[in-house]
Amino acid sequence: MSQVHGTAASTEEAQGEVIAKKLIGVRQLILNRPKRLNALNLNMIKTIIPKILSWNGSGLANIITLKGNGRALCAGGDVRSVVEAAKAKAPNTSEYFSTEYQLNHLVSALDTPYVSIMDGITMGGGIGISVHAPFRIATENTVFAMPETAIGLFPDVGGSFFLPRLDGQLGIYLGLTGARLSAEDVLFAGIATHFVPSSRLEALETRLSEIESSDHDIINTAIEEFAADHDPEVQFSLGGETRKAIDRYVMYSHLSLRLRCFKFNTVEEIFAALDKEKSEWAAKTKAHMLELSPTSLKITLQQLRIGAKRSIADCFKMEYKLAEKIVFSSEFHEGVTAKLINRTQPKWNPATLSEISNDSILKTYFEAPGENQLTLLSPKDYMQYPYRKYALPTEEDIRRVVTGDAADAILSHPISGDDITNWFVRERHGKFGVHEKVREVLQRKTKLEGDVLRWIY
Repeated sequence: MSQVHGTAASTEEAQGEVIAKKLIGVRQLILNRPKRLNALNLNMIKTIIPKILSWNGSGLANIITLKGNGRALCAGGDVRSVVEAAKAKAPNTSEYFSTEYQLNHLVSALDTPYVSIMDGITMGGGIGISVHAPFRIATENTVFAMPETAIGLFPDVGGSFFLPRLDGQLGIYLGLTGARLSAEDVLFAGIATHFVPSSRLEALETRLSEIESSDHDIINTAIEEFAADHDPEVQFSLGGETRKAIDRYVMYSHLSLRLRCFKFNTVEEIFAALDKEKSEWAAKTKAHMLELSPTSLKITLQQLRIGAKRSIADCFKMEYKLAEKIVFSSEFHEGVTAKLINRTQPKWNPATLSEISNDSILKTYFEAPGENQLTLLSPKDYMQYPYRKYALPTEEDIRRVVTGDAADAILSHPISGDDITNWFVRERHGKFGVHEKVREVLQRKTKLEGDVLRWIY
């Protein structure tokens, strides 16, 4: 990345890092920094924003697409340069975060349909310019992660909004651990809306260019034409027993409480719950988390709990307040320097959770006022993504059908798991992954009592 204050790169260089193309009715953004895995710097962000603003609702651009050259869509933000600027006490170091968050929110607020093609590594900042879009395409090459707790940061770029809205405690697990998901897993987790083999992407782009409409339903149907063929062998790697552990509930008969590993509100309690799991997965998860920044873990858990109850605009404003404080912290500088430059294990300070009180995290990072306010580029705001119907059904969607709360699911009772699975397959027009996800959720979260299928947690 050029320096954060933007003097090191010319306009020509910045435009070279982002290629804008017209393909009939499609306006295409191509990230073009392949040697750096398309790491997003400030000049790239400043190039993208006016392009999107000019295309949105112009009448000439029916669809906006995003993709990357090389083996990544975008491996993240160029935090190395952010740290260099912070160490040099550059006056507008936090501009990187404010401008990036403006772009992230803009993607969430567009009227013109936006399609992100996540063919390759898509992490951190790459997620921020993808996950808030109505259409997110994963391929067999996709690798997702939000690895910020490993560098003394927190899962930003709207992570406080999208992570808590994934099924159960999955987003909390992904945000705290930085765990990677690949290929179909990105679809099953709800991060991608479609799974398309990379060999079909060129034909898909041509098909999108032929659409003379900005109707989201029409675009969704077009993408589905190129989706992967049904594969009965495909499974979610975080489903089954692993997912049960993430969402594990324990009944204490004398208190009638249900507690889940990643539903606790302190990292210490999550660690204790992982210890009680006594599984290889739990032991590896805790061992990995012990290598991460204790401060970042505590900030992240609080951030995600708060974000679950806030609108998307308020989440970005909260993240900017956090980023302003963290960008100059020794923890962030140590994490970036050790992990990304020296390739060593960071020496965190404080080194353990016990040295950090939860009250101090709240007061320092969440309650203390920030220096500046984030000004967004669109007034649009919401509590839930408006286009979530294009993704696989959520666990809540499935629960409502099982319990009879879904008014549009007219099923004769008693109903079987096959009845529910087949209903969703029909309702989603045979969408890739629907059968597999619904079946896995029913196996994990329902129980047959006599001839009645019960939702158990």
